[in-house]
Amino acid sequence: MEALQQALIDYGYWGMFLSAILAGSVVPFSSEVVMLGLMAAGLDKWGLIIWATAGNVLGALLTYYLGRLGRIDWIEKYFHVKKEKLDKMQRCLQGRGAWVAFWGFIPIIGNVLLIALGLMRSNQPITFSCMSAGKFLRYVLLAYGISLAL
Repeated sequence: MEALQQALIDYGYWGMFLSAILAGSVVPFSSEVVMLGLMAAGLDKWGLIIWATAGNVLGALLTYYLGRLGRIDWIEKYFHVKKEKLDKMQRCLQGRGAWVAFWGFIPIIGNVLLIALGLMRSNQPITFSCMSAGKFLRYVLLAYGISLAL
């Protein structure tokens, strides 16, 4: 994993984009480490925020559409998200709608949330807008936190 993170750091903004895709999908990956390495290397903070947000939203869209496929057996088998977790998340989301996609940036819970929203066929424009806003805010806060530490 460390070698992959270093390779992504070596690719600069493209590495940030690819690491954010992985982190935004159901693949367990830390784009934060890549952002830290790239900021320490002197890359522009706002450029990293934009590339990270774009990649993370793309990864999250893959997760959302995985849920939209509706294949619970695939979700359980390949992504290790149990049906009970999805059922619980769907019960929790009833009446709240697509607006909760904002919280899709939260590790682990966010993936289950986005899969559940896909299964529920939530309103796509609202889901995508809220999800993008949450992911953008996440990377802004992360970048500013890193810049304070450096």
